[in-house]
Amino acid sequence: MSSLPERREQIRLVHAAFIRQVVALTQRPEGRAELKALLAEAEQQGWSTLVAVLRRIANGERSPALLSGLDEEDGVIAESVLRGLQDPASLPDPSRAQDPTLAAPGLAHMIHAARSDPQALVLIGNMADQMSKVGGSMARLAGVVRPLINGERNPDQLCRGMDTQTRQLVLEILGELGKLETH
Repeated sequence: MSSLPERREQIRLVHAAFIRQVVALTQRPEGRAELKALLAEAEQQGWSTLVAVLRRIANGERSPALLSGLDEEDGVIAESVLRGLQDPASLPDPSRAQDPTLAAPGLAHMIHAARSDPQALVLIGNMADQMSKVGGSMARLAGVVRPLINGERNPDQLCRGMDTQTRQLVLEILGELGKLETH
C-alpha cells in the first residue's frame, strides 16, 4: 500500500471530530452560531485558508473547485466535509484514530518525510498540535513527535510516563521507522 492513502486517512482520523462537527453544524440552521464560533477558533489557530473554504461550503457551495489552492491537510479536511455532507457514511470515525495498527504506519511515514520535506514537517506539526489539544495520552504522543523527527529511537526515553496503549503505538511507529530507514 502506498503512503499517500495512509497519510490522507491519517489526516482524516486526526481531524475526525472537527470534520464531523463542521458537517453536523452546517446541516442544522440552529447550529450556525456554534459553527461560526468553531470556525473563528480554527482561524485563530492559523487555518484561515481552510476556514474561508469551509465558510463557503456552509453557505451552500459544493463545487470540487473549492479544493484548488489548498495544501494537502486543508484539502483532505475540506474534501471530507464535502463528502460528509453528501454521504454521512463517508465521515471518518474518531474512534479509529486510537487503533495503533492504523495510526503507526501513517505517522511513521509522515515523521520520516518530515526529516527532508518542509511540507510534511508542517503537516505533522499541525497534527501534533491537534493531538496536544486533545490532552492525555494523545498529548504524550504529540510530545515525542519532534524527538522522533530529530532521530531519537530509544523506546525507554520516548515512552517515559506513557500508558500501555500509547507506549505500544510508539513502539509500532519505531518499528515502521526502522523499516523506512533501512530502505
